[in-house]
Amino acid sequence: MDLGAAADRVPWPRVEAMLDVAREAAGRNAVTVEPGGQLELSGPPAPGVAAAAAELRHDVQAVRLALAGQGLGLAHAGADPARPPRRVNPRPRYRAMERHMAATGRGAAAAVMMNSTAALQVNLEAGPARGWPERVALANRLGPTMVAISACSPWLDGRDTGWKSARQRAWFGLDSPACGPAAQDAPDPASAWARYALAAPVAFVRDGGDEVTAVPASVSFEQWASGAVRLGRRAPTAADLDVHLTTLFPPVRLRGYLELRYLDMTPPRWWPGIAAMAVTLMDDPVAAGLAAEATEPTAALWTEAARDGLGHAALAHSARRCVAIAAGRAPAALAPAVADLADLVESGRCPGDLLAERIAEVGPLAAFEELAHA
Repeated sequence: MDLGAAADRVPWPRVEAMLDVAREAAGRNAVTVEPGGQLELSGPPAPGVAAAAAELRHDVQAVRLALAGQGLGLAHAGADPARPPRRVNPRPRYRAMERHMAATGRGAAAAVMMNSTAALQVNLEAGPARGWPERVALANRLGPTMVAISACSPWLDGRDTGWKSARQRAWFGLDSPACGPAAQDAPDPASAWARYALAAPVAFVRDGGDEVTAVPASVSFEQWASGAVRLGRRAPTAADLDVHLTTLFPPVRLRGYLELRYLDMTPPRWWPGIAAMAVTLMDDPVAAGLAAEATEPTAALWTEAARDGLGHAALAHSARRCVAIAAGRAPAALAPAVADLADLVESGRCPGDLLAERIAEVGPLAAFEELAHA
């Protein structure tokens, strides 16, 4: 965000110019820019969530201070509450994805997802192969409850959406074969993921170098590989498959590790506790068993979680149970953050409710500016 002109998108030349500043301040994090100019920091593997959160907290603050010197700010929220979606990153990949989504009837949802949303992604080891079915199933089962707890995108483009997570709503509007749940109850998650990938539509085809061509129809990778359809006047290669896998966005993505993609980005007060909760419920054997039981009744309530959040009675119940489990088992360094999150959940609110309250007081743009100045 331009701290002097918050209503305007930061133009691409200025985004490019600030990247070296951000990367120098970001420590060991990889820094990339999403289609709408969102800054993504990706930390290296850490031995536990406490170490990962501590390093990321430090580096995010360093980046914020460095960018402030450039007149730029970072606003922590699941969606841009004030400005319309607009792509600023000219990378050919994003242009082709935009065209593919528009051609297949998903253009409006894709514009929001690509340009106006931000997520907290938590990556976890896959663990021993014998435990994959239960571990992948739990990661998916936790999803609706964690969506309700982390929801922080009630407004979009200057309007109250009526949803707690407009970010998650945008994902629901995309192609389910590429963005719907994958391998969630499969006895062999690896094989299920392979089938999912083959059935998913190809978004674009590389023409050589960085140039790509959007696929203006829904053609599965399996159709391309079998020769039923020819894209780019050629058969696919292993490199094409590697690229295709990066265009699949299920709530839990299998990448040799588990990538939890269903958490809204939230202000710094909340995201460490949310990350600690997710990791504790997945990695602590006692907590995992209790959480699996607590979330069984809500495992399929993805839409209700994004729309109603903790206003849904069953999700509120599972959320209170899960945050209490995590509070008793989380690493000591993050115990205060989880306790703070537990208080919020007990009150029946999520971070997005607090944002909505502030928007009601000062308006969406002023509230967005406050997030960037915080």
